[in-house]
Amino acid sequence: MAAPRSVSIFTGWSHKLRLMDANFGERLLEKRSIDYVPIAERHGKVWHLWPVWFSGDAHLATVATGVVGIVLGGNLVWTAIAVVLGSAFGTFFMAFHSTQGPQLGLPQMIQSRPQFGYVGALLVWGVALIAYIGFNAFNQLLAAQTMRDLYGADATLTMPLFALLAVALAVIGYDLIHLAQRYVAYVLIAALLVFTAAVLMKAHLSPDQTNFHAFKVVPFLAQFFAAASYQIAWSIYVSDYSRYLPRNVGIAASFWWTFLGAFVGGAWTMLVGTLAAALFPQVEVATALRMAADSVLPGFGKPLLLCSLLGLLTITSLNFYGASLTLLSVVDSVKPIKPTLAKRVLTLAFATVSACALALGSAGKFSAMFNEFLAVLLYLFTPWTAINLVDFYVVRKGHYSVREIFNPHGMYGRWSWRGLVAYVIGFVVMIPFFSTEHYLGPVARALGGADIAMLVGLPVSALIYIWACRSMDLDEDRRRAYEADIGLDPDAGGAG
Repeated sequence: MAAPRSVSIFTGWSHKLRLMDANFGERLLEKRSIDYVPIAERHGKVWHLWPVWFSGDAHLATVATGVVGIVLGGNLVWTAIAVVLGSAFGTFFMAFHSTQGPQLGLPQMIQSRPQFGYVGALLVWGVALIAYIGFNAFNQLLAAQTMRDLYGADATLTMPLFALLAVALAVIGYDLIHLAQRYVAYVLIAALLVFTAAVLMKAHLSPDQTNFHAFKVVPFLAQFFAAASYQIAWSIYVSDYSRYLPRNVGIAASFWWTFLGAFVGGAWTMLVGTLAAALFPQVEVATALRMAADSVLPGFGKPLLLCSLLGLLTITSLNFYGASLTLLSVVDSVKPIKPTLAKRVLTLAFATVSACALALGSAGKFSAMFNEFLAVLLYLFTPWTAINLVDFYVVRKGHYSVREIFNPHGMYGRWSWRGLVAYVIGFVVMIPFFSTEHYLGPVARALGGADIAMLVGLPVSALIYIWACRSMDLDEDRRRAYEADIGLDPDAGGAG
């Protein structure tokens, strides 16, 4: 007996709604994590990188980076020069990493396997996790400072709520992160323009703050390398947000859109911090920013803080997203896994709990710990960024096998002595140049505490790696990479 027509219609519509719901969920939640993004799934425009990295830099943590020189006794004009030069220097290296995303279709840190080996890459992934969780702990502390300053909110409640909001965005993934960063960029540009215009018209600074003859080498170098380190720190996940772009996106286009977004957002926002610290050196970052804005435009302090808090929320989400991909890479190196949404959510939960625990245990020690943290990151990332970029642009020239990157017994080996030796030597030669609160190397002491470790570590790591790669048969390496990826992506014309 046939079913009544009304039942058939209801059943048909019910089936369609279930399909629509499934398709919506599939579109809404990113299904990929550390795996390769096929050509058929590539989308977006290269200029979208600009708002991602402008918003990624225009927030309270960046404001805090701009106060380092002032805290150490530098004046406004020389600290500002150090901010601009340091931001440009660090962003230069960071933006070159961004160009790797469209070419390989892979997250940033998984690309370290050809240089360090399938298991050896755990070294740099450990460093990356320190950065992700450390930055997000500091971000939560800043959020708590802001909410306390504005509304008297309790920090122990603010920090976990802030983290939950950020991780919710990270769960949805790549497309929503890009969209959110674009809208946040418009808000932040408007707020920064208003503040900058008001400062230029109304700010009153003491002559000491604008005296070009009051140059102090240690505060200048500390601010230069703090800004450079802060920008280089994005290198560990910058291509995570370019890997869905079409592969025919040019290297120059992806470099410049990334560089301009990160440099303008970073330098501009750090300069806001520099000015706030020069005007109100004795108060916390969030309070100094509010007071500086109110001093030049009464009533604008609160809106500016809220805008900065919005940018802080989205970059915290980016950090959680990157931490998830890195944790999945770590697990995959120990035991190969099939990336799934459930595994991504589980790693996001781990990163969130870790960052919250660190933030709750660090309250009241923000400024001193943040300066130390930036210095340590600079030392840890300098050898990696040199090795990764030299391998991509000089040694292998972009020719990698995606399949072999995920093969635990493949052509890149489990341990690659070339990358590991170059990293260790590059790090060790920097030690005499270290200048931190807890350790002052002999060269840094002779220089009066000035820290030039990065200027030593970058060329040494790069040159050692190039020297170690002399024994590689690069033609054979390229041939094997090509043959391994035949059929990887039919839309790519055969090779991956």
